[in-house]
Amino acid sequence: MTTTVKTKHRAMWASGDYPAVASDLVAPLGPALVQAAGIGPGQKVLDVGAGTGNAAIPAARTGATVTASDLTPELLAVGEKNSHVNLTWTEADAEDLPFETGAFDTVISCIGVMFAPFHTAAAAELLRVCRPGGTIGLANWTPEGFIGQMFATMKPYAAPPPPGAQPPPLWGDPAHLASLFGDGVTDVSVERRTLHVEHFRTAVDFRDYFKANYGPTIAVYRNIADDPARVATLDAELLALVERHDLGGGAMNWEYLLYIARRAG
Repeated sequence: MTTTVKTKHRAMWASGDYPAVASDLVAPLGPALVQAAGIGPGQKVLDVGAGTGNAAIPAARTGATVTASDLTPELLAVGEKNSHVNLTWTEADAEDLPFETGAFDTVISCIGVMFAPFHTAAAAELLRVCRPGGTIGLANWTPEGFIGQMFATMKPYAAPPPPGAQPPPLWGDPAHLASLFGDGVTDVSVERRTLHVEHFRTAVDFRDYFKANYGPTIAVYRNIADDPARVATLDAELLALVERHDLGGGAMNWEYLLYIARRAG
């Protein structure tokens, strides 16, 4: 990424209160990924796009030696303060990781690397730092699931992406992952799972929470802040999206793709 793009991404994820989102909503995803990747004592593990450590912390609790890396130091600082477990926190760009080739037994990312805009570069780095025979494990929102559809809803209102950037939810498409990793992996396993969310009583609760706390949503609303009509339209479209996914009483299932593969070589 260019310096300008990196700066914008850091600022986006530092805005609002993503640590609250991580703890209130998506905390169960980390342990699920750690278990699926078979992480345990003695392994050297890298978590890419670790944020506040939703996957890195449970990985470290297994006895593995864990490095949590993220582009946004504000998120790493929160994770380090609250982790109460021994692991290394490192500021790093997923598209240019500062680690030796083959340095890790397992490389994971829990709804993190999917937000690196240049997918081919990020996937190449995941492969590079994983040793031959090691494990790559990912949990990513799917395009068809609730969060993927939320990004599709917001896209017309967002600032234009950098040239060559690809939408984050593509990382939840098995065909896209196959194109990214190619023959760099073997023994691929993909599974669609759902995160059950009961945090919001109403669609308005959800919309207002994300407008206040979630960096990508904040960025979209800032982009259209001088156009009240577009703000009102996006408000209504987000409410309609939540209402379509409401299971009753505000409960929702958010689909994600669990991807586990072995590094070839």
